Parts: sequence; structure tokens; C-alpha cells
Amino acid sequence: MTGTPSSSPADPVAACERLWRRHPAPGGWCVAFSGGLDSTVLLRAAAELAPRLGIPLRVVHVDHGLQPAAAAWADHCRRLAGRWGLACEVLQAQVANRAGEGPEQAARRARYRVLRDWLPADAGLLTAHHLDDQAETLLLQLLRGGGPHGLAAMPEVRRFGGGWLCRPLLGLPRVALRTWAEGRGLEWVEDPSNRDLALDRNFLRHQVLPLLAQRWPAVRRTLGRAAAHQAAAASLLDAWGVEDLGRCGAGPTLDLACLQALPPARRDNLLRYWIRSRGHPVPNAARLQQFLRDLDEARPDARPCLRWRDSELHRYRGRLHLLAPLPPEPPAPVASWHWQALAFERPPGRLEVRPARGRGLARAHLGRGAWSLRFRRGGERLRPAGHAHRRSLKHLFQAAGVPPWERALVPLVYQADRLVAVPGLWIAEGWQAGSGEAGVWPLWSRLQGLVPPPPLD
Repeated sequence: MTGTPSSSPADPVAACERLWRRHPAPGGWCVAFSGGLDSTVLLRAAAELAPRLGIPLRVVHVDHGLQPAAAAWADHCRRLAGRWGLACEVLQAQVANRAGEGPEQAARRARYRVLRDWLPADAGLLTAHHLDDQAETLLLQLLRGGGPHGLAAMPEVRRFGGGWLCRPLLGLPRVALRTWAEGRGLEWVEDPSNRDLALDRNFLRHQVLPLLAQRWPAVRRTLGRAAAHQAAAASLLDAWGVEDLGRCGAGPTLDLACLQALPPARRDNLLRYWIRSRGHPVPNAARLQQFLRDLDEARPDARPCLRWRDSELHRYRGRLHLLAPLPPEPPAPVASWHWQALAFERPPGRLEVRPARGRGLARAHLGRGAWSLRFRRGGERLRPAGHAHRRSLKHLFQAAGVPPWERALVPLVYQADRLVAVPGLWIAEGWQAGSGEAGVWPLWSRLQGLVPPPPLD
């Protein structure tokens, strides 16, 4: 679903009702309210419609703290929402610029992060994006060399956290919103940064689009229609991506030989689809193409790596691995562990303990002394159950196909100073459950999909 309906009433209330009829949100609506013209129109329209249709309605304002008047804007939002019988919740967003990211992008990323975390399950977050925003977004993506997914601009509805992001006003031009607001005597705040022509979107809004409209009066609606065409093309590309990923993908990895056997266009599409489907931003085309060339030219034992925007792409044993950057140091050891499940935050991972019979560590051993969790320092050795000799943990990891960057992150189970288990992989000889004996299997979530799981009853 995208973008811009071919014809839509100039009434924001009717636009909101049309969206609700097509995509009712069981959790109700939450209006993202900045206090500006567009979101004031949206809130007023939703407030008029919600009681008639029985829609639960909440209001949320995000304070970035970037403008001197930020606190006054938050007070304005509370006051105006209260005038219409609604409470306005104010969220604080911490804006941090990443390398190569402008202030507008950083603020947007921070805003959407706090809204995604706050949004109730199955609720629709209404934002006031309109036809002019859609045209500006398409032009920005075009000038950045975006492909069909970028040129599709903004969909009317998409998944967002545990609910949906909804843009009911995409079919309405900004001038129609202003006319509607003035006709009802609405009041709003003006953000001075909206006049800053150093920002790309403002330059398009105040300089480029008005000039284009002098020659082509319907340019905004035409660009909105072009975005809808690109969204249809992007949907077809995603369908190919799903098909190719079914052949070449396995868990968090991609088979490199399968990828390289595809025609170039489908290879590139699969790689981009896979990256997006794993929740990562797609790197720019030049860097991605250079990485593919590096893969073709690298020695079989080499490990090319591409790093970009909190993401990393690695090759290991004929497969591509996509992951978030890893910390320079492993997590802190757990000095006293009682065989309970644990969640690690950086990097994310979960240690679980599952019951087993005739496999895993014999439950009878659990009461023997103190247990702890440690991480590799080098030189660790283990004799896995059923093996004749002790081997270095390094060689065991290599034989199991555990990628090098994951090895220092696997928690190691110690009883006193003896290495007894490597979760998800091995139990030390002499500690395993015998036939029919009650046992426990510790499992490490980061290995799922990377190595075969141990057999469990």
C-alpha cells in the first residue's frame, strides 16, 4: 500500500475515516502531535471522528530539546489537546548525530525510536504527512540516487513496532490543510527551522517545488502518483527477494555460491532484500558493489568485511553473515551462576537452560560446588563427551564452524576452575547425563542458525 490515492476528498476528517475503514487498528489511534499546522489539523480531524466511530484516541508529543522554545511547544500541545478533551503525553528524545548524518535525519531517527518504543500494541500511530511531503520525499530520494524502495517514498500504512504507522493525509496538499485549519480558527506554532534553506527538504519546499508548480501546476500530485508506481515496482522486487532468499538463505546467513550464481540484477536485489529483512539499513550502491568485487577477488581463506551504519557484513566459509557491530570486549563474567536463564545486552544474547534426558549435563552434578560463567581468554581446553582426547577450544570452535567473531562471546560454564560446558555445543567428558538420566542443556542464542543444534528429547 502506498502513497497517494488517485482522488481523495479535501476534508481531513473524511481522509481519516477512509483510512480507518480500510485499516482499523484494534489498539486505537495515537496522534503524533508537534503543534504545527499539519499535526494540528490531524489531531482536530481525529478528535472529531474518534467519538463517532468509537476509536480510542491518545496524543503524544516528542520533545527533542533542539529549539529554545521546545518547552513552550510542549505546553502548547498539552493545552490544545486538553481543550479538545484529550491528554497529551510528552516524550523526551535524545538526538545524537551519526557520521554522515544531518541534524534533520538525526532528529527524525531519535523521534521514531522513542515513538516506536512507546506505541501500544496493535495501535495506529497517526502522523500528519501530506501530499507535499510525499513529493519532497520522492525528490530527495531521486537526488540521492535512490532505487524503487526509496522512490516509493512513504506508504500510507506500514508496520511500526508492535503496531502501525498511519498517514491518512497523504492525498491532501498542504494548502488544503491550511484552508481547513483557518476555516475552523485553529491555532498552531511555527518552527523557525522550517524556513532554514540549508536543510535539503526546506530548499525543495520553498524554492524548487514552487518553481516546478509554475510550469506544471499538478506537480505534487503527479510526483505522488509516481511514488505509487515505484511502490508497486518495489513490491515485485520484494517478491523476487523472498523467492531467492528461500533458496540461498539459512537463518542469519546467506550462501555465497547461490548468491553469485544469480543474474547480477537478482543478486543485487536479493542482497538488498536480505539486509532490509534483517532490520538493517542498506549500504549505498557503490560500497555494496565494491564489497561484491572484493568477494570475487579475495583468497578462499580471507574474510572480507563491509562496515556501515551500525551494521557489518562478513564472509566466512562460503556464507555471508550480517550482524550489528560487536563490542571490543566480551561481557563481564558472572561470578555466581545458578543455572538460570540470563539475557546479555551488549552484544544481545540469551543463555537458556533446557531439560533433557540421557543428554546434556547430568542434573546430579548441579549441586557440586560453585558455578560461574566466563568468556574466552585463550588457551582453554576441553574433552567433549564421547571424545578420546582434550582439544583446544580454538580448534573445537573451528571444527564446529563457529565464526571467529562469535567465539569470544560464547559464555563458558565453569565448576570452580574447570571448564564443564560450552552452551549449545559441548559437555565435558564425565559430566554428561547417562542413558535415561535427567540432564540439562545450556543453549546460547547467538549460535542458533550458525551451528547444528544439539539433539534434545
